[in-house]
This record gives sequence, C-alpha cells and structure tokens, in this order.
Amino acid sequence: MSVVSRGLKSLTEREILRFVRRPYNTFLPPLVTNVLYFSVFGVILGERIDTVGGVPYIQFILPGLVVLGAIANAFENASFSIFHGRWNEYIHEALTSPLAYWEMVVAYVASSALRGVLIGILIAAVGAVFTPVRSLANPFYAVAFLGVITTLFAAFGVVGGLVAEDFDHLTVLNQFILRPLVFFGGVFYSLDALSGIPRDLSLLNPMVYMVNGVRYGVIGVSDIRPDVALAVLSGLTVAVLALDVWLFRRGYGLTD
Repeated sequence: MSVVSRGLKSLTEREILRFVRRPYNTFLPPLVTNVLYFSVFGVILGERIDTVGGVPYIQFILPGLVVLGAIANAFENASFSIFHGRWNEYIHEALTSPLAYWEMVVAYVASSALRGVLIGILIAAVGAVFTPVRSLANPFYAVAFLGVITTLFAAFGVVGGLVAEDFDHLTVLNQFILRPLVFFGGVFYSLDALSGIPRDLSLLNPMVYMVNGVRYGVIGVSDIRPDVALAVLSGLTVAVLALDVWLFRRGYGLTD
C-alpha cells in the first residue's frame, strides 16, 4: 500500500511540476488576456451598461471570466499531458508501474484541477484591481463550484487526451467547443436579458450553471438555483471520473 501511495504522490508531483516550471506558458497568458478582458469589457463597456442584476457590470463578469480561465486551463493541462505522454510514449512508465488505474486518473485530474484553481485565483486577483469586490458573498458555493468544475473539466481533459489523434484535435476541442459554450453561458449577460427560445436554449448549456454557481458564490447573484446546479455538476463529475478509469482499464488510446 505504501508503494502505491508513493507512486500516486510521485506522479501527481511530476504533473504539477510540469506546469509550475513553465510560468511564462502557464500563468502569463491568462494574466495578460484577462487584463484585456477587464479593460475592454469591464471598464469601457461597463461605463455604458452600468449595472446587471443590481451589481456593477465589471463585478458581474468577474465570476464568468474566472470560470472561463479555470476550466480552460484544467482541460488543457489534462488533455495535453495525456496526449503528449501518448505521443512520446512516456505514459507507458505509469502504465507499467504498480499504480492502480484509479490512481493514475487521480494524479492527472488532481494536478490539472489544481492548475485550473490557481488560474481562477489569479484571474480573481486581476479582477480585484478593477472592481471593489473584497469578500465572497457565499464562500462555500464559491469554493465548491470552483473545485467541482475544475475537477470536471480536468476529467474531460483526460478523455480528450485519450481520443485525440493529433495536436489539432486538442485545439479544436478547446477553442471551438469549450470556449464558445462558455461565452454563451452567461459570462457577459444575464439570462433575464433573454426570453423565449434563446433563454430555453441557454438553459441547455451546462456552462450557464457553472458560471451562475460561481457568480452566486462571489457576488450573491444567480439566475439558477445554486444548490441544484452543484448537485448535478457533482454527479456529472463522478460519472466522468468513472469513465476515465474505465478508459484507462481498457487501455483506450494508450496501447496500439
């Protein structure tokens, strides 16, 4: 048991060090990107929109930008790590180790979720420069949603890394599927601004529940019931983690 625990710790540490040792690739891009987001959408556009849901517009978009950065980085880290390991065949070292399949999944998911959380905190710190939010309205929901959604997308990233056939597939998954869903998930607008079919379609977008859940935790405003959203997202996270373990056990994408 001690050998397995050491192996899990070692693999997790290796994956964490992989992105920590590359700060210019890990932390600088989201820092610069979100300074631009807050400058353009928050300051310039915010002067015209004023308030949404009774809060300043720049505060309203802060949680959505946190979600965007956190889940994108969690997904990217897991998918790239798995695919790069397949591409260069060093993932076989983990497969031939005494690690259980669930431990391999935990190592890749935990390290990727940590990256997502760190990026989310970084974006929140950037936002604090532009907006006077100084405390969390509902700390439990803020922490719980951020933890669940980064874990969920890290688990999705494992699936992406296993099914991708080349690096272009990873780009397609992140840029043309993930990000559009987030942008249409209520990051820059409230569902109250929609009606009829557009609103009904928005409710089918899972990002709506993630963005509103974090928004409720940060500023206390939400278009959905946060407790129900948290329960559903938690169940989905468990299901995707189980899928990851099953794929590893089958050797899907890992063996020729």
